[in-house]
Amino acid sequence: DGDYVRNGDTLMEVSGNTLSILKAERLVLNCMQRMSGIATLTHKMVKLLDGLDTKILDTRKTTPGFRYIEKWAVRIGGGVNHRFGLYDMIMIKDNHIDFSGGIANAIQNTQAYLKQHNKELHICIEARTLSDVAEILERGSVDRIMLDNFSVEQLKEAVEQIQGKYETEATGGINFDTIRSYAETGVDYVSVGALTHSAGSLDISLIAVD
Repeated sequence: DGDYVRNGDTLMEVSGNTLSILKAERLVLNCMQRMSGIATLTHKMVKLLDGLDTKILDTRKTTPGFRYIEKWAVRIGGGVNHRFGLYDMIMIKDNHIDFSGGIANAIQNTQAYLKQHNKELHICIEARTLSDVAEILERGSVDRIMLDNFSVEQLKEAVEQIQGKYETEATGGINFDTIRSYAETGVDYVSVGALTHSAGSLDISLIAVD
C-alpha cells in the first residue's frame, strides 16, 4: 500500500482459477482504481504542505457503502481521517446550532446527551463568523472548532483568537491553489471534501498472459 507507480508498471501478478479471476476482475479493478485515485490526490495535497504542521483531513462526503476503503485510501496518501460516523465524534454543524436556538444551547444539549448516555466523545463545533468563535470560546466544553468558509485573513484572526485552547479546522472551498495559504495561518487541520467526492480513478487493467 502506498507504493509509487508509473504508467506501464505491473502492480501485481495474480494466479488461480480462470473463472474465479474473471468473476472478480471488475470489482477488484474498480476498488483499486478508486482507492489509487484518492490516495494520489491526497498525496499531492499533502506535499503542498511540506514544512508545515497542518494536517489534511477527509470529510463526511464519501460514497455510500464505500466509506471505509475511501478513508483508508486517504490514509495511504498521507492524509488523516475525520470521524467515521456518528459514533466516534460529535459534530455540531450549522443546522444543529440553528435548530437548537444558538451555539450555547447546542453545546448544552450535546453535553446533556453525553451525560445521559454515559458517553465520552470529542465535540467539534462549526463557527461561521468571528463572532461565533468568540461565543464558542466563552461557552467552552468543546474539543475542536471548525472554521467554515473563512477567508485566509479571517482564519488567521480566528486562530490567533483561539490561542491553542481548542483544535482548529479550516474547511470550505479549499483547493490546490489556496491550501498552503490556509495552512500557513497556523490552523491544525484543513479538511478537503474533494479528496473523496472529486478524485479521479487511475487507469488499471488486468492482462491475461500464458
